[in-house]
Amino acid sequence: MDQVYVIRHKVLVEGLSIRAVAREMRVSRNTVRKYLEISEPERRKTKSREKPVTDKVAPRIEKILEEWKSRTTEKQRVTGTRVHRQLVEEEYQVGITTVREYLLEKKRKSMEVYIPLVYRPGDCAQVDFFEVTVEEDGVKRKAWKFLMRLMYSGRDFIWLYDRCDQLSFLDAHVRAFAFFGFVPRRNIYDNLAAAVKRRVGLMVYLTDRFLALSSHYLFEPCFARPGEGHDKGGVESRGKGIRLQHLTPIPRGKTLQEIAQKVLDEVDGFCGRRVNREGRTVAERFTEERLHLLPLPDQPFEARLVVLSSANKQALVRVEGADYSVPSHWARLKVTAHVGVNDIQISCLGEQITVPKVREKQRKVQYKHYLTELARKPQALRQVASELLEELGEPYRRLWRLLSDTHGERDAARVLAKVLGAINDHGQQAVAEALHKALDEGRVDLLARDAARVLAKVLGAINDHGQQAVAEALHKALDEGRVDLLALRSQSEHFHLPDVRIEVPKSLEKYNVESAKAADYDVLLGVRS
Repeated sequence: MDQVYVIRHKVLVEGLSIRAVAREMRVSRNTVRKYLEISEPERRKTKSREKPVTDKVAPRIEKILEEWKSRTTEKQRVTGTRVHRQLVEEEYQVGITTVREYLLEKKRKSMEVYIPLVYRPGDCAQVDFFEVTVEEDGVKRKAWKFLMRLMYSGRDFIWLYDRCDQLSFLDAHVRAFAFFGFVPRRNIYDNLAAAVKRRVGLMVYLTDRFLALSSHYLFEPCFARPGEGHDKGGVESRGKGIRLQHLTPIPRGKTLQEIAQKVLDEVDGFCGRRVNREGRTVAERFTEERLHLLPLPDQPFEARLVVLSSANKQALVRVEGADYSVPSHWARLKVTAHVGVNDIQISCLGEQITVPKVREKQRKVQYKHYLTELARKPQALRQVASELLEELGEPYRRLWRLLSDTHGERDAARVLAKVLGAINDHGQQAVAEALHKALDEGRVDLLARDAARVLAKVLGAINDHGQQAVAEALHKALDEGRVDLLALRSQSEHFHLPDVRIEVPKSLEKYNVESAKAADYDVLLGVRS
């Protein structure tokens, strides 16, 4: 354009001849004459050149592509070099550039043209899962990032899960809607198995649980074309951005939930800083969009899956590859498990327990479920004493330390087994309160073997006279202070137990026993050698 201006100025303003300007500018006189006729250069359309070689080989190239269509993969694809080699072998006179240009033009014509979309307030959100890496409790592991993006405001909700399954998919929706406080009118998805049972042409058949979710929140589920993830390019692009901006370096935390909450807080904290082309922040646009979103229902959706299983002979139930203990009287019975993301509700015989969820191939055993069996198996109790006492807490740990320090773990397990039997009959709370009171007042010598024998007689009296009668008699005796708990004496109008008092013989008074077993006293008394 500068050359045109100079040529026109020299001829029309300065008065130089065409020959002189052509010699000075080193262009032809025809060029000078052309620029004098037009004030700016223009492209002249000419007739397209004929391509006789291309026209000759084009049908054969198309036939080759059709023949090889079923014999290629994404990585073993047809290239211009391979097609050219095939043509040369068939004695076609054609250059490789001609073949490549033909294939490039064919590809250009077949490529999709994308439409710039308009998103209106509250109209839709896009949803997807992404694989990420986190460091949980010092161990790097794979996790799945759920992302829901409101397309008008650009506000995001993310959460991390162990699995990319239907349960995580449902739970993430419940969390996302609670986080936004509203529900988008339409949600756009891939054809993922958690939502789509099958697809026949344009007809999409939803899974039962996802259909229940959409019915509960009254949103319209929409799905991208199979294999066309760019139909929801907004969430695809944002998912990559979050991974680079907020998950780099690899986030750390004690638990996956802790990491997820930290990343969510960080992402949402940028709502007031991220602006669009119009200079409006995400927070400003969300304030406008929330007026057009659907309200939340009164109750959130119960994101659980029902699994039918059975308890084996060890009273263990296997759910999603992990084993969970259940009450021992459920052994060898059918159970129903309502599986959540963080816990599992297991029901049987009209009863229900809730256990924390563990990962596949792990085991969650609560030995409180085996009190009846442990009360009859002191050796088994000794084997799992530390785990059981961790569950029972105080005063059972205090009692165990006292027993094991004085008599050793073998006799301690025998006495504790009797206490577990009392828990089965009267409940953990009642027994714990009685132990607290007795241990604090120092009125119970639970270390003596005779105590277990007397307790056994009390249990026998329950069988003879009934639990209610024995309980009333014991309450009355305890209130009146007529029961020497040190010797476990008890009597009532309904039953009588022999007066049992443990006394130290005079021959043993001078001995100071720091640590011993109950059986050691028999040796000192000459009962056995």
